[in-house]
Amino acid sequence: MQRRALLLMLGSTTALAACGRGVRDSNWNPGNWFGRSRVERRAARAAASETPQEVNPLIPEQRDSIFRRKSDEEKYAGTPIHTVTDLVIERSSGGAIVRATGVSMRQGAFDVRLKSQNDGEPQNGVMTYMLEAVQPTNLPQGTQRSRTVNAAIFISDQTLNEVRTIRVAGLTNARTSARR
Repeated sequence: MQRRALLLMLGSTTALAACGRGVRDSNWNPGNWFGRSRVERRAARAAASETPQEVNPLIPEQRDSIFRRKSDEEKYAGTPIHTVTDLVIERSSGGAIVRATGVSMRQGAFDVRLKSQNDGEPQNGVMTYMLEAVQPTNLPQGTQRSRTVNAAIFISDQTLNEVRTIRVAGLTNARTSARR
């Protein structure tokens, strides 16, 4: 009896181990939902092609109140990073973390952010972010390693359901990662 149980357990363990490779490389694995990022060259900015967003008259404008001071509304002085060098999307509980790495023109860049270019909503299945930082102009250029910056942002599963491609743009290029 013990011999049968041992053989059954050994056989099921071997069968389970053999299934691991097929699931690891399949689209059932959430870690494979987005592939490696690719480099895109940015075209010249076409300000005329951008259309202003419509204003919904049913949604009231925000007004000052005693609970929210004017100082709470932050003025971000960031400018686009020169080059985006890497884009990684990591699965997380409840969504994904988009992590971007870039190189600024000068060392000393700080307050690095991934700013959404379409109000945090995907357009035609593409979620676009701009990698920005506050960049001093009076510091030396320095080495590439001293100018490298990182930023990350969390995207919920609800938003990811509508996303096919994530795009992070810099001043001279953009990197994209598409779902497989």
